[in-house]
Amino acid sequence: MPQGEPGQSRRPGRPTMREVARLAGVAPKTVSRVVNGVSTVDPQMAARVREAAEKLGYRPNLTASNLRRGDGRTATIGMLVEDAANPYSAALIRTVENIARERGVLVLIGSLDEDPDRERELALALIDRRVDGLVIVPAGRDQSYLIAEQRAGTCLVFVDREPKLLDADVVVSDNRQGAVTAVRHLMEAGHRRIAFLGDQASIPTAAQRLDGYLHALELAQVTADRTLIQQGLVTEQGAIEAARHLMALSDPPTALFTSQNLVTIGASRALRDLALENRVAMVGFDDFPLADMLRPGISVMAQDIEAIGRLAAHALFRRLDGDQSPTATTTVPTRLITRGSGEIPLGEPLRA
Repeated sequence: MPQGEPGQSRRPGRPTMREVARLAGVAPKTVSRVVNGVSTVDPQMAARVREAAEKLGYRPNLTASNLRRGDGRTATIGMLVEDAANPYSAALIRTVENIARERGVLVLIGSLDEDPDRERELALALIDRRVDGLVIVPAGRDQSYLIAEQRAGTCLVFVDREPKLLDADVVVSDNRQGAVTAVRHLMEAGHRRIAFLGDQASIPTAAQRLDGYLHALELAQVTADRTLIQQGLVTEQGAIEAARHLMALSDPPTALFTSQNLVTIGASRALRDLALENRVAMVGFDDFPLADMLRPGISVMAQDIEAIGRLAAHALFRRLDGDQSPTATTTVPTRLITRGSGEIPLGEPLRA
């Protein structure tokens, strides 16, 4: 059936600038000037254009408008995180989004699930959609696929982990020192059999936190017991099972250092199921909602997520504004928050 014949079902198109101009009785160029905020347009004529646009439900094509500007900017940036549902990622996204919003910039978000192929796929998909820059928590060990895009003008900032085979600005937490502080805090309560529950060993932050744990033991002249080190924990359930396994040992740990917030939540559940929450001390890396509402409250090494997000966003926008200074790595200190679980003193030896 030819288009436009009676009975044909077709999707209505968006109102165009020409249709707004026709209804307002002005030239299309005048509509363009009003949409782009040109102040020299006659106020009465501008009012007619705005009234016609509102009546038709006209929305300007921002991508086309920005591409016509000459600098090719689209007023969008991309942000790729491990998991947007994770409290750390969610807080990071919100901070960057707030700063972008002040500049009239939209943030497009994706979750990587620690998948290098997904990282590459989503990063290039966002670049194909002409985002002006990317903030990335990298999942892979090779970011050289972005070199050509960086040279073409896409601004890049990495968060939480440094990129590999690519020179770019980075904002990270002091993971190693934070782990040292956590383990030392447990030792101050008398603990020496301190277990480590961590994420995948291939993740740089997990490796740095394990390194800090081992360094703290070494400083205290405590021999590391490899049976107390549990890695590869990527889910809350995995952490529950790992904590249960540790507490079932013939000589179980008297304290836990959990190096990621979901791991901390899982370990906490396991201790409560075993009625050990008031006997086994625990310090987690990363804060999480309601950690202070438990009894005992969960002591944590808190990352300054707001500072990390703010520094990353400002670094990206400085590059977008033309800053060509050498790239820099900014390290943000962590902070010990004591709530009770990390202050449980060493008591009677635990037995399975």
